[in-house]
Amino acid sequence: MNADAVTSPDASTDENPDPAGPPTVPSSVVWCGGRPYVLEARPGRARWMGTDYRGRPEALSPAELQRRGWSRRRAC
Repeated sequence: MNADAVTSPDASTDENPDPAGPPTVPSSVVWCGGRPYVLEARPGRARWMGTDYRGRPEALSPAELQRRGWSRRRAC
């Protein structure tokens, strides 16, 4: 039996929709507190851009987004 042909069921990323940290690909969208946030690539440091409860622009660091809790899907 070829060892390369055997794959682990844990190899799929679909089984874990929320990894330990938020995505790092620019223009990724996640949900936090019922609001969408988009990863904006900037020279030097990336930031998550969304809006606060009054509709004003709000920038979050990846650590702040992780602390508040996030999801790849909008909560129903």
